[in-house]
Amino acid sequence: MRPDTEHDIQADWMYHMRRGDFQEAWKLSDQVLRSHAGVPCWHLPRHLQYVWDGTPLSGKRVLVRCYHGLGDTIQFARYLPQLSEIASDVVVWSQPALIPLLSTVRCDMQLLPLHDGAPGVEFNVDVEIMELPHIFRTTLAGIPAQVPYLHVEPALLTAHKGCLAVGIVHRAGNWDERRSIPLGLFAPLSRLPGVTLYFLQQEVPATDEIKVPGIVLGGYNVLEYARVIRALDLLISVDTMAVHLAGALGVPVWNLLHADADWRWMEDREDSPWYPTMRLFRQERHGDWQQVIERITSGVFSWVRGGR
Repeated sequence: MRPDTEHDIQADWMYHMRRGDFQEAWKLSDQVLRSHAGVPCWHLPRHLQYVWDGTPLSGKRVLVRCYHGLGDTIQFARYLPQLSEIASDVVVWSQPALIPLLSTVRCDMQLLPLHDGAPGVEFNVDVEIMELPHIFRTTLAGIPAQVPYLHVEPALLTAHKGCLAVGIVHRAGNWDERRSIPLGLFAPLSRLPGVTLYFLQQEVPATDEIKVPGIVLGGYNVLEYARVIRALDLLISVDTMAVHLAGALGVPVWNLLHADADWRWMEDREDSPWYPTMRLFRQERHGDWQQVIERITSGVFSWVRGGR
C-alpha cells in the first residue's frame, strides 16, 4: 500500500471512530490488515507494529502483546474476560508495572512481564491489546463498559473531615504539552468550602512548585496509585493514565481535554461510552484552559451543595 494511501485510510478511520461509526472504521482496518499480509513490521517501534494477522482466536492459545501506553492497556483490558471465554488459553505480555493491577481482572489468564526480547511462551496467534475492539467487531452500543473491571481496596487517605475528596492530576507526558494545565489555574477549587484537594501527580518537575493548597500525594506504584484513586470521591485529571484508571475502577472522573482531543473521546460528547463514571470537559478554544477550570469549579460547587 502506498504511504499516502495508508495515511488517507488512517484519517478516514479517525473520522469514523470520532463519530462512533465503528463498523465503517473496522472495514478500513480490514483493508489495512489485508495490505499488511506477509509484510514484516518487527523493525518498527513497538507502538507502530501491527500484530494480528486475521487468524480467528476461538479455541487458540492467544498471546496479547501490550505495546502501547499504560493507559491504553488499562482501557482495553476490559476485553480480556471476553477473550478468555473463546480462547483455549490467554497469555498477557504486559508492562511490568501493570501486572499487579491486571491480576485483579476477573478472568483466566497468565500474566508475563513485557521486555525487549522474545515473549518466551508458546502461542497459536498473537494480537496487540488495542486490536481487540477490531477483532470483536465492537459497536458503539456494544462496548464492554461494565465497571469496575479492575478491583482494588481503597487506600486510607488523610482524614478530610467530611469534605469532598477531590484528586487532581494536572500534567500529562511531555510528548504532548497541549494536554497539561498549569497547576495555578486550579486555585479556585481550593477555595471552595467542603472540598479537600489531593495532588496525585506522579512526577512533578522541579519548576512546577505546588502553589495551590491541598495534600500532596505521589510516588506510588500503579497498584497503590489505584488504591488512592479508589478512595476519592472525584478525580479531576488531564488526559493521561489516571483517567483510564479511575474509569476502570468505577470512580467518578472528570477528564479535561484540549480542543483536538484523542479519537477515543469522540466529538461533541460530555460523556464517554468507554467509562460510565466519566465526564468530559473540552476546551472551546485552542489553549484556553480558563473556561474549562471555570466549568469544573462550578460543577464541584454544585456537587458539594448536593447537586452532583
